[in-house]
Order: sequence, then C-alpha cells, then structure tokens
Amino acid sequence: MSDPDPPQINEEQEDLCSSQKREQLGVKLEPDTFMEESHHVDLGKKSDTFLFKSRLIAHVRVHTGEKPYLCSTCGKVFNYKSKLVVHTRVHTGEKPYSCSICGKTFLLRSLLTTHFRVHTGEKPYSCSTCGKMFASNSKMNAHRRVHTSEKPYPCMTCGKTFKSTSNLKIHVRIHTGEKPYPCITCGKEFSQWINMNRHMRCHTGEKPYSCSTCGKSFPHQSGLKAHTNSHKGMKAVESVEKDFVNEIR
Repeated sequence: MSDPDPPQINEEQEDLCSSQKREQLGVKLEPDTFMEESHHVDLGKKSDTFLFKSRLIAHVRVHTGEKPYLCSTCGKVFNYKSKLVVHTRVHTGEKPYSCSICGKTFLLRSLLTTHFRVHTGEKPYSCSTCGKMFASNSKMNAHRRVHTSEKPYPCMTCGKTFKSTSNLKIHVRIHTGEKPYPCITCGKEFSQWINMNRHMRCHTGEKPYSCSTCGKSFPHQSGLKAHTNSHKGMKAVESVEKDFVNEIR
C-alpha cells in the first residue's frame, strides 16, 4: 500500500461559522482574552455568538477574506496564525506528532489519529450506499464517488477530471514531467511511489505473488495473471482429450 502524498491544508474548513464546529475539527485559534459578556456578529445570514473577543475577530476574517499571516519562506498567506504554524512545518520538515506503537511521525494531530486506526482496526466511517467502512472521513467521501461517478477535480492543463486530489496530483506529473521517486539502487526515477516500489523488486528479487496451483512466484501481479491463464488453457486441453477418450470407448 503506497504512502499518501504530503497533506494539504484545507482552507475551505474555515467556511464553518460555528466556533463549536471549529473545536470539533481541532482547529486551535489565537490566544483568548476573557470577556465578561458575549460578542455577536450578524452579516445578514445568521448570528454567531463568541465568548471571547479574539475568536470573534478571527471569525470575521472568514467573511472579509483577510489573511494577515504571511509565510516568510513561500509568501503564502493565512487567516489564522495556527494555520501558518502548521504550514511552516511543510518547509521545516517538522512532524511533532508520533505514533506510540510504530514511531511514525505526522505533520498534524488529526493525521496521527487517523493513522492510529491502522493499529486498532477501527473504521468509524461507513458508506451510506454499500456499507463499506473506512478509517477516515476523507477516504469514505472519495469512495462515495464510485457510486455517484462524481469527478470534481479537473486538470487545469487538459481538463481531465478526477475523483480525488491525490489522483489529480499524480496525473499532473504527466504534463510537468516530475518524477519525485528515485530508486535508491540505480537512480531511475518514477512519477508514482507504487511504480518505484515495483521496480525495486528487480534489485531485491522479491516475488510476492504466488500461483495457488503450482506454487510458482512472480514479482508482479500481471505475471501471475498470465501464468494462471496458462493453467486454465492446460485444463481446457485436458478436458477435450478426456471427452475424446470417452467418445471412442
């Protein structure tokens, strides 16, 4: 199973207008200054109430589009200081959240929470159409597009659409020529990690696919499939010969 591409910060989450929902998402807002009375904002749609004035100020940026926090490395701007802090880790490589079981580290606490389900087997998200279970909400949403045939992510170069951002990102490399996964043995580069992983078997001699009929093993699933078909052909020939023998008796 291939590792996911580095996470992207989803700024659309800021469209949620309830401070309670923000807390459910684990979004850490700016330090609060306690105020004795509640503060309100009403911009024509609905009124939201905030206990702290700092949260009200931060929330209003959702409506104004203000992004006062600038990344000094790449220039990207954010409407929350906490999001700038998380984004900075993309440049520094910092992954402060580690799995207590296998030691793997993560950029976000939410990614660690999702990863931990690999060890526990927990799959709390179910598809309402077929009932299939998933460890993360994002994987469940991506799966649901199998039923709806929705492909909301278009390639800006050729217009081809995709069911997930990860598939779009892989496709874009066809246009850019980017091959970020080099073989550590021979240096050959690949656009996808899974293709590099398959290539590595040329060097390691690993053959993880074995024939259930004769036990012969293969480095790639396609080789096993072709081999399995040869058994089917032999069985067909044997069947014809047996029928012929029965007829002439």
